[in-house]
Amino acid sequence: MVHHDNPAPRVLAYYRRFQQQLAAQGNSGHAGISVDIAGFRRYQGDWVGAVVTPWFIHLLLLPGGGELWRPLAAGEILRVGFPGGDLEFVVEHAVDADLPAHAFATVIAPLDALAGQDAALASAMQALQLIFEPAQVVVTDSEASPAPAAAALDRRGFFRRLAGRR
Repeated sequence: MVHHDNPAPRVLAYYRRFQQQLAAQGNSGHAGISVDIAGFRRYQGDWVGAVVTPWFIHLLLLPGGGELWRPLAAGEILRVGFPGGDLEFVVEHAVDADLPAHAFATVIAPLDALAGQDAALASAMQALQLIFEPAQVVVTDSEASPAPAAAALDRRGFFRRLAGRR
């Protein structure tokens, strides 16, 4: 399914059903956090945003007819280049009309260290800001060289930056 319009309402509906199903099974996750979404926007024709649940915060990539999405099998890795560096997403398929195929990158899981909903949303927005923040360049002797913080955004570097450590 290609999302021509902002998929945020569909993502929210999908993850709210997910939350209800897990809660019905006795797995309520972080009591102070409920499902929410943050910052969905088009990037190179596809959709990127974040979802907050009581169990995790994920960055999501959804097909929008652009350059990033490729039809891959569930569990395969989709490496995507962002201004802040490359990030690996895991492809997931669901039998659901709202969100049949998407890819995710885990930002935080579990959410035990977060105080509540505001902290979870702030973390999701910060993760989005980091991937869309261009790498910094240090200029010395008329030559530009990447600063240590500008190295490719691998998972470890992403989490260090998210935690405020460069």
